[in-house]
Amino acid sequence: MGRAGCCCRGAERLASPSLARRFLPLLLLIIALCCGARIGQCQVITPQCRIQKCTTDFVSLTSHLTSAVDGFHTEFCKALRAYSACTQRTAKSCRGNLVFHSAVLGISDLMTQRNCSKDGPTSSTHPEVQPEPCNYHSRTQHSHTHSHMHAHTHSHAHSHSRPGYLFCGLFGDPHLRTFKDSFQTCKVEGAWPLIDNDYLSVQVTNVPVVHGSSATATNKITIIFKPYEGCTDQRVYQAVTDNLPAAFDDGTVSSGDPIHAFAGTDGATGKVRALWISERIPGRHVELHAGYIGVTVIVRQMGRYLTLAVRIPEELAQAYDATQDLQLCLNGCPSGERIDQAGHLPLPLSPPALGLQLQQLHRPSYSAQTQESLYGATQNFGVEGAKERCREKLEVQDIYFHSCVFDLLTTGDANFTVAAYSAQKDMESLHPHRDRWRIYPRGSATSTLHSDPHSVKWLALLLLCALSMTLI
Repeated sequence: MGRAGCCCRGAERLASPSLARRFLPLLLLIIALCCGARIGQCQVITPQCRIQKCTTDFVSLTSHLTSAVDGFHTEFCKALRAYSACTQRTAKSCRGNLVFHSAVLGISDLMTQRNCSKDGPTSSTHPEVQPEPCNYHSRTQHSHTHSHMHAHTHSHAHSHSRPGYLFCGLFGDPHLRTFKDSFQTCKVEGAWPLIDNDYLSVQVTNVPVVHGSSATATNKITIIFKPYEGCTDQRVYQAVTDNLPAAFDDGTVSSGDPIHAFAGTDGATGKVRALWISERIPGRHVELHAGYIGVTVIVRQMGRYLTLAVRIPEELAQAYDATQDLQLCLNGCPSGERIDQAGHLPLPLSPPALGLQLQQLHRPSYSAQTQESLYGATQNFGVEGAKERCREKLEVQDIYFHSCVFDLLTTGDANFTVAAYSAQKDMESLHPHRDRWRIYPRGSATSTLHSDPHSVKWLALLLLCALSMTLI
């Protein structure tokens, strides 16, 4: 048999008889650390054996220690005891593992050299940090850390994953993207609840867009942030066409005490509150941040209508009772209110843009000239013309692109192109799962591949099998 290889270059020079006794403990720990970092050149560590984690924690606990500092001996011994306890917890799964046994021998020798007692306090790799009660991220991170530690301390306990977030968006005529990433086009004329749970209520009001079409669009959004003890009392935000305020109904722009440091784009630092409003473009783009519940809401005005995008923690979105089950973001539009047909969005047979122009002429508060100057002139788009206009903003022909085409054919209002583009960008900034961003129309070539990832895997498997057969 040949000599056993080591993954640390030059380590064999440390094994000379004159230095072996003195540096053997450190050598064993170096072997453990190096082999953990370069597993490909040493024994493969199974996922159940956590010796690499034990070694990494020990290094993090001792890397800042120097013998010149008071208390070095005490802190080093505490770290060694923590290292030893970690190896004991993973001993069963690491049986026969070279890295594990090297670490155990190294710990024992170092404890003897340093006169460290086996019993005593240990260092903690998870120092106690008090959560900020009005910061959802801080609260959940603290809860996750404690549940994670509890799961390792009690082997029968179930580990808890980090809380997930959900996205919901509404734009155009109107097009709804639900929490489940179902994309629908609905009529829903009048006032409808998008979200209604114990923490947040969001309601939209939709009005008909043109004569002769069942399509509507949003001209009013009402958002209620419900009271949260110790963080904020109730706040109401309301936006209507041509009035996108940068304040709540009571005139305030924030609520609650400052909770954590914030670095602005200009480099300035400050404190943010539990709930605050950020005006990005006056009268056109407002963002509402509810840090105490982890919610972000984006409201825009495009042309004469409003768009909405919301990100909310899943556990909060599910906090509702039986009287709150009518939520479009949660369950989608009622079947009788759907314009699309199970995901397929049929294009209008004839361009009704003339109806929009007639509607503008009959508005008592504006002349046609005023309407045209405020929102831009309407056009009679054909299918190819609508596609060409939408391609100017939307490169990928996903559901946002097809919604844009539908809106142009329905209304003749080019502002809906920008609305679809902004809705897509807001989705990309708030949606937590990048692999779910793209939704393709039902029946399209790309839809078949993107809507069912399992079919892609099976197709790839079949191709590999066919390739392997040709090589045999």
